[in-house]
Amino acid sequence: MIIREERPEDRAGVHAVEALAFGRNDEADLVDLLRAHGKATLSLVAEDGGQIVGHVLFSPGWIEGPQGHVPVEGMGPVAVLPERQGKGIGSAMIRAGLDWMRQAGHRLIIVEGDPRYYMRFAFQDATPLGITCQFEPPPGCFMIQTLTPGALAGVRGKAYYADEFQSVG
Repeated sequence: MIIREERPEDRAGVHAVEALAFGRNDEADLVDLLRAHGKATLSLVAEDGGQIVGHVLFSPGWIEGPQGHVPVEGMGPVAVLPERQGKGIGSAMIRAGLDWMRQAGHRLIIVEGDPRYYMRFAFQDATPLGITCQFEPPPGCFMIQTLTPGALAGVRGKAYYADEFQSVG
């Protein structure tokens, strides 16, 4: 299996992975919309034997608060074909994506999801840090990670994902 940046010929495979992983088209449609609007900062695929078996997307967002507008990157959706889940594919894609984002100079990453899963990648609950999410997920399910030391200094407020997240689902 290899993890690489998405190519144009991967789009149908990415759409299928997203739809199958979530059992609906909402996330697949969101990925298509973000890509079409030029808001896919990083789109990685896991490929095995020529088949797309996983996908992770990073897209721009921001935190609005007393300090003004602070750019962040939203991670998600993260998807792996159902029959391939639990085999480390999602973890490998997330680690590769976070490394790429760090090397590209991004400072903060936000994600919504199961804290038992995402905290293993150094995400932490954002609420005790004074950062909430526009979507009001269940307690503990909105997390943030700093990719550079001091990136959260003085940052408080509400985090927003790209506008396309409100258009789908």
